[in-house]
Amino acid sequence: MEVEKESEIWYAMRATYRRELDAMRLLEKEKLGCFIPMQYKISVKKGKKVRVLMPVIHNLVFVHACPSEVKRVKSQINYLQYITDTRSGQKIIIPDNDMQRFIAVAGTYNDHLLYFQPDELNLSKGTRVRIIGGDFEGQEGLFLKVKGARDRRVVIEIQGVIAVAMATIHPDLIEVIE
Repeated sequence: MEVEKESEIWYAMRATYRRELDAMRLLEKEKLGCFIPMQYKISVKKGKKVRVLMPVIHNLVFVHACPSEVKRVKSQINYLQYITDTRSGQKIIIPDNDMQRFIAVAGTYNDHLLYFQPDELNLSKGTRVRIIGGDFEGQEGLFLKVKGARDRRVVIEIQGVIAVAMATIHPDLIEVIE
C-alpha cells in the first residue's frame, strides 16, 4: 500500500504569553518553516535608545509544515495553538501564494509598513492592483485609503488574520487588475 505524501501548508498559529520567538526557535530546531512579521522599534535600554527588531503582533506565528508534523510539534510545545475562524471553527490555513506575497512585503522589515487587524480595514472599497516597479515589483494587493496614512496604499491581507499596508507607492508604478 502506497503512503500518500502530505503536502506542507501554512497555518496561522498563536504562541500564548508573548512566546512567539521561543516558538520560532523550537520550530526552526525541528526544521519546520515559520514566519513572524517583525518591525524595528525604538526602545530604551540602560538609558540609551536602541533599534530592536520586535514582532509586529505579539503571539502570532505562521507555520509551514505537513499537518502531522504540526500535530507532533504542537504536542511538545503546549503554548502553541491553532488560530481558528470564529464563524466556522476551522483552523486558518493560508494559501501558499498569499503567504509568499505577504512574506515578500513583511519580510523587508520596512519602517513605513503599517499593520492592521482584519476588522480595521474595509477591503471591499479597494481596487485590485499589481505593482510594476520598485522594491515590491510583481506584488498584488488592494489599493485603498488606510487609517494613519495621508494617501492611498497597496494592502496585502492574510484572510482573517492580518493585513499589511505598504509604503507610499508612486501611481506610475501601479496597474489595475481587471
